[in-house]
Amino acid sequence: MKKNYKNLLPVAEYLNAYVNKKQIFRDIKGKSGVYRWTHKKSGRSYVGSSKYLHIRLLQYFNVNHLKRTSYMYICRALFKYGYSNFSFDILEYCSPEKCLEKEAFYLKKLKPKYNISLNPIAPFSGRKHSNKTKKIMSDTAKKIDHPNRFKPRENNPNYGKKVEGSGRVDQPIEVSDIKNNTIIFYDSMSAAAKALNINKSVISKYFSNNQKKPYKGQYTFKKL
Repeated sequence: MKKNYKNLLPVAEYLNAYVNKKQIFRDIKGKSGVYRWTHKKSGRSYVGSSKYLHIRLLQYFNVNHLKRTSYMYICRALFKYGYSNFSFDILEYCSPEKCLEKEAFYLKKLKPKYNISLNPIAPFSGRKHSNKTKKIMSDTAKKIDHPNRFKPRENNPNYGKKVEGSGRVDQPIEVSDIKNNTIIFYDSMSAAAKALNINKSVISKYFSNNQKKPYKGQYTFKKL
């Protein structure tokens, strides 16, 4: 029997994303699925999915990440109103390979208002903000709730997992862009290398050589 998605209740609801953040991280440990942010006053929502829900949520709770992805309405809304004014739901837990399929289904059924972008530019496209926009973002960052940062090491089901055929391990890392003052979390060194358009060996050598100097004068890497 098919579910009645029109009146579907989430499998988990958290009425205050800021107050409940620790519980959320405990509950989503090692899980994948479809999630929803909802602005409590307006009812506007955003639906997304992830194979690694804990890492995705780490990004949302990172102010620098919100600044980096300010072309998304949900990120601007979190900036403007703060996490306390949003509820967070898990619409459905599912296997990693089903995430996009499930997300598409909920997008069609729920038609969330925040699932649009101001500018369809990828986060690493090198987009520049005007001085006016930078000031607005900076002022907003000072007003937003600042939750404690959570480290994904203990929550990541792939932490320490061997990369197929290599005999070596891949793990989540944090990439700091000192030129743009941003910090982004990645599921693995491979994912970071792909996003930055560099060879994974560059990051591996950075760690093996215990390098402190920013790569190309811009990027520093940190294992999680």
